[in-house]
Amino acid sequence: MSYTSNKSAKGKKRTIVAMVAGTKAETVIAIIEKIPLKERNLVKEITFDMASNMGLIAKKCFPNTTRITNRFHVQKLASEALQEIRIKYRW
Repeated sequence: MSYTSNKSAKGKKRTIVAMVAGTKAETVIAIIEKIPLKERNLVKEITFDMASNMGLIAKKCFPNTTRITNRFHVQKLASEALQEIRIKYRW
């Protein structure tokens, strides 16, 4: 499931901008592009996971935004890399 939300709305009206079943880039792009470009250009920042399809969706649908990789995914990768190093040196 892919979704777009309005963080500044703080859970009130207009919080969820779009919700699309699946993560296939072509499908999500086709649906989000139904929102007029003028409105999509109002989006300033997008946070997404590290999947390449999410980056493509963000780049194609919201060309004027700052794109940020979700902190959770970056921390997870760093933690896994650190664990590998710890195991290597333990043996």
